[in-house]
Amino acid sequence: MKILLHSEHLEKIKKSGLGKSIQHQMRALEIAGIDFTTDSDDDFDLLHINTYFPKSMLFARKVREKSIPVVYHAHSTEEDFRDSFRFSNQIAPLFKQWLVQCYKLGDMIITPTSYSKKILDTYELDTEIVAISNGIDLDRFSPIDNAREKFLSQYDYAEDDFVVMAIGLYLKRKGILEFVELAKRMPDVKFIWFGFTDLSLVPDEIEEAVETELPNLYFAGYVDNQDILLALQGSDLFIFPTHEETEGIPAIEACASKADFIVSDIPVFDDWLIDGETTYKAKDIDEFEHKIRAFKNKELPSLTEAAYQVALDRDLPAIGEQLREVYEQAYRLAQDRKI
Repeated sequence: MKILLHSEHLEKIKKSGLGKSIQHQMRALEIAGIDFTTDSDDDFDLLHINTYFPKSMLFARKVREKSIPVVYHAHSTEEDFRDSFRFSNQIAPLFKQWLVQCYKLGDMIITPTSYSKKILDTYELDTEIVAISNGIDLDRFSPIDNAREKFLSQYDYAEDDFVVMAIGLYLKRKGILEFVELAKRMPDVKFIWFGFTDLSLVPDEIEEAVETELPNLYFAGYVDNQDILLALQGSDLFIFPTHEETEGIPAIEACASKADFIVSDIPVFDDWLIDGETTYKAKDIDEFEHKIRAFKNKELPSLTEAAYQVALDRDLPAIGEQLREVYEQAYRLAQDRKI
């Protein structure tokens, strides 16, 4: 069975979490020995589609009409579309309607977590939905020699600086407003944000936040994966003050990097990140501040070894085999649909 991994506008989305998850799919299929192509002009036996742009939807419909199995990967929901770009909240209900039309084209639907599956179950898609993590390529997360020293040197920090990092696009949903507020509250802590979004696409309050000038706040912009790994291993603490996720790849990367981290106490993390066991959770900005200070004062123990098991469970070899099972089931369902 040959799989077509179809992703429209890949060059534009490659820096996002969606782009990273598509890269993980490719690597997972390689490891599992599953034949695949990314060229829609190639012959293929099953379509695994990751995007929901108009051409993607039309392509999925055309493929389905030929009785070729379709697996639609539900990376997005109405809920995680909100608080993102300009006017996203106003058009979110229409976005949901569009997603429903797209996802209904799948013989099977994959989504990253049981939480996002619960959301999609309310969309009345009448299609089986399977939760499969976006995964992590643990081979990429080997320890970097002298990571702390290299990180401090690269960003001009002093040895005794306490550095808190975050990763994400410049979106309200990612908690960027809270991150800037934390920097204002804690001038004795250094804050660095990795990620970038064109400011013309975001609301004014986000643009103002990114342009905030504080001696302890720095926006590093988009950097490559190796620099993210260096930061996770070289900084003192990673925080993820996100409001909503379908999974949250940065949290898995923190586990793989054996980084201490704090995440928002939101439902998506309920069943795989345990407060006080594999990570620490914060319900609001005050709790983030309290726990950051506790880390700085060495009042909270490290949980990195327990967190690493979370990454092990999501290593790409396991993901590849889970994808194989979905493909085989989708193929059987498409055969029944053909009859």
